[in-house]
Amino acid sequence: PRALRALPRYSRYARATSRHPRWERLAASWLQDVPGADGSSRILGEADINIRALSLADTTDFGILRLIVNDPHKAREVLKEKGFTVGKTEVVAIEVKDKPGGLAGILQVLSGDNINVEYMYAFVERSGEDAIIICRFDETDKAIDVLRKNSITVLKGEKLYQL
Repeated sequence: PRALRALPRYSRYARATSRHPRWERLAASWLQDVPGADGSSRILGEADINIRALSLADTTDFGILRLIVNDPHKAREVLKEKGFTVGKTEVVAIEVKDKPGGLAGILQVLSGDNINVEYMYAFVERSGEDAIIICRFDETDKAIDVLRKNSITVLKGEKLYQL
């Protein structure tokens, strides 16, 4: 993955190659909040870009909004035009049963192979069905291999973008 305009703490995400096809690696946009800059959801809506998942985190100095959208390239262009600092990282979407212990089982599998989750967020399309967990790993290729080896579904980007 290549950071498009990353803050210094994101520079360690740069990696030249990947063993896995791009469809397994989702483009997750992130925005740095600046005082007075608001309306990112309005801007995306006006550009006919659908937000599929999001996570908002803040610090004392700034906030970071992580987004999965149906058109990452267009979202980046539109938001940059409006003055947002926008970056891109690669994340992995995993299906997990929407039941108690579903997440714990996946984390146990990853932990058993010493894979760290840098961050994650999740959503459920319909209660009682599978949940979708969006994860950023320290070793993405290894994580995908381990998940597949343990029969855990890694979603194609196209499927997630169209949910």
